[in-house]
Amino acid sequence: MSRMFPAMLGVALLLSPAQAPAATQSAKGGQAAQAAAARIEKARIDKARIDRALAQMVASGRAAGVSAVIWQDGAERYFGAAGFADREAARPMGRDTLVQIYSMTKPVTGVALMQLWEQGRFGLDDPLAKYLPEFANMQVPDGKDAAGTLTYRPARRPILVRDILRHTAGFDYGSDPAFRAADPMNPQNDLSEMGRRVARAPLLFEPGAEWRYSVAVDIQALLVEKLAGVPFESYVRTNILDPLGMKDTAWTQPADRIGRLAATYVRVDGKLSRQDDAKTRALNFAPRRLTMGGAGLAAPIDDYMRFARMLLGDGSLDGVRILRPSTVRLMTTDQLDPGVTNRSFLPSKGSVGFGFDFAVRTAPPKDAAENRGAVGEFFWDGLESTLFWVDPANQLAAVFFVQTVPFDGTLHRDFRQAVYGPDYLGPAGDKARR
Repeated sequence: MSRMFPAMLGVALLLSPAQAPAATQSAKGGQAAQAAAARIEKARIDKARIDRALAQMVASGRAAGVSAVIWQDGAERYFGAAGFADREAARPMGRDTLVQIYSMTKPVTGVALMQLWEQGRFGLDDPLAKYLPEFANMQVPDGKDAAGTLTYRPARRPILVRDILRHTAGFDYGSDPAFRAADPMNPQNDLSEMGRRVARAPLLFEPGAEWRYSVAVDIQALLVEKLAGVPFESYVRTNILDPLGMKDTAWTQPADRIGRLAATYVRVDGKLSRQDDAKTRALNFAPRRLTMGGAGLAAPIDDYMRFARMLLGDGSLDGVRILRPSTVRLMTTDQLDPGVTNRSFLPSKGSVGFGFDFAVRTAPPKDAAENRGAVGEFFWDGLESTLFWVDPANQLAAVFFVQTVPFDGTLHRDFRQAVYGPDYLGPAGDKARR
């Protein structure tokens, strides 16, 4: 809940209703109502409340260490951390801690692709096969034959570039046996080989028919590489990371940063156990050929906040323009047709639709159990429970870092409630309910 400041209460008690003229009482009543509305419509950062929430995440055993940074109205309003990046070495979470952000890589890839769209290098409704021919003639399920074997037929329409931006292409992410057999995400595949292997597997559904989280953003990375004519990792470094001053964010990290990498902790039966360090470090500190568009970046929290601030700034940060404001609005507007009703796990994120590589809040929280937030915010998270969001209504961006698996949405619920307060109702016009 936004603070009820003692000074505000004191002003209200200076004159009793009997002492004040009726007109003054009426004016003050209107002012009080406006003040009350303002208190619930504008998010106010309460450092102590957020500190308590982070500490409780560690005390409850849900995380070994957490950190968070919040930017609002042109300035940093909060930084805090609790617990350890490396519990066994007693190394605390800090601003320089490198965290593997997994799927929070996806918005970076989407920004890279949309830069090329701004240059007229492709159309959103172009068939993907126009640029990546291996994706022509895709197959979709067509029931089973008399022996019970799955049969397939040609898809009714091609995959569009728009589909890979909004997860409606029909691709898989590892649940389908044919996808697993193709082994596209093997780190020894380069992006071109990854694409060829994805294209060999049938689609799960007709393009455009459903929302299904998938390898689509890795295909975005392949498309960037094909259109730009340079390796994807190099393109992102030159056109996003370096211009934004995200100097320590990378897929390939130098060996001298290994001591800054947070350990990963796996929660089993309510207890956290440290993941084998070799497995944790393989993503960024071991040889590989694959640079995933959907995962793989390791970053310190301030670097990622610079990315979030660029989005909050309609595509610009510190005089550097990464995207046009209209492009940011396009990416952060719900792109799912109402007829797309099968949306996999997306409804678990709250009252949201999906733009281009972002979930987009389309309605206020419907009850107290739903994550706090304002209509128009956009966000995404990562496998190890990291989270970021941008809230234009409150001119706010937040980044939350942790390294806990499996994914724990209760951490997000508690952090958002600490940021907004338990009774935050959203900006005027949201028609929010408690």
